[in-house]
Amino acid sequence: MSDITFTIDGREVSATPGMTVLEAARAAGITIPTLCHHEKLEPYGGCRLCIVELEARGSTRLVVSCVYPVEKNLVVKTRSEKVDRIRKMILQLLLAHAPDAFDLQDLARQYGADRDRFEKEPSFCVHCGLCVRYCNEVKKKNAIGFVDRGIRKEISFIPQIAAKECWSCKECFPLCPTEALQAAYVLAKALAFPGDGAKG
Repeated sequence: MSDITFTIDGREVSATPGMTVLEAARAAGITIPTLCHHEKLEPYGGCRLCIVELEARGSTRLVVSCVYPVEKNLVVKTRSEKVDRIRKMILQLLLAHAPDAFDLQDLARQYGADRDRFEKEPSFCVHCGLCVRYCNEVKKKNAIGFVDRGIRKEISFIPQIAAKECWSCKECFPLCPTEALQAAYVLAKALAFPGDGAKG
């Protein structure tokens, strides 16, 4: 099948059928921010930071680039007043949960986001799902999952599985954009195995 040609930020870009706008942009060296994307995982579209503005078939709309497939003659803008405003708001909401996360602070500086815009509700988790999805999709261990829904949603280690699998693995730790996962695991281990904190 022939390549699909379209434009991103005024540049002509070629992509293979089945690629997403985000994948095509990255292949062309164009940066689109994201927290929940990982090349080894199925597209998730959870953080919404990779939102872009596109024109197709005469209409303009906002789409999440990590799940939107490339199409011939698309016109994509990775930065616009509307896109920047939405990213800024998303970042301010995320900073209420993880105000000290380095990745979020870097993005906040780029988009002028105010880390104190919203009242702090520190859970240190921004629900990117990277740890859950990596454990399920790549490692096939299902040792960590989401509990609850909506504003109460959090990640949780499954004690029976985590006790056997996680301490020797920890591959999901560096994926966490808020550096919270390791702290969560250490806490869970401390609660499950009191007095064992010196090991590891």
